[in-house]
Amino acid sequence: MFQVAMMGILVTMLIALVAAVRGPTVFDRILAINMFGTKTVLLIAVSGFLTGRPEWLDLALVYALVNFIGTIAVLKFVRFGNLARDDEELKP
Repeated sequence: MFQVAMMGILVTMLIALVAAVRGPTVFDRILAINMFGTKTVLLIAVSGFLTGRPEWLDLALVYALVNFIGTIAVLKFVRFGNLARDDEELKP
């Protein structure tokens, strides 16, 4: 049963990679890469369950946090052109 779940996760990861390459806009590509990261978290968690290694769940949670922060950073960079906040640019 879990092998079927892993195969389903791998298929959706492949679809996410195709969407990342074909995405019409940069935001669609970022969303597809974020989905790929989320599926990676699921793959790590299911693999840990299958191999009897519950500590892999901790690795999956850390990867999920890094994926979230990375996505926010990339979106901010795409939107503003840098990651630093410059108060002088915000003044009218």
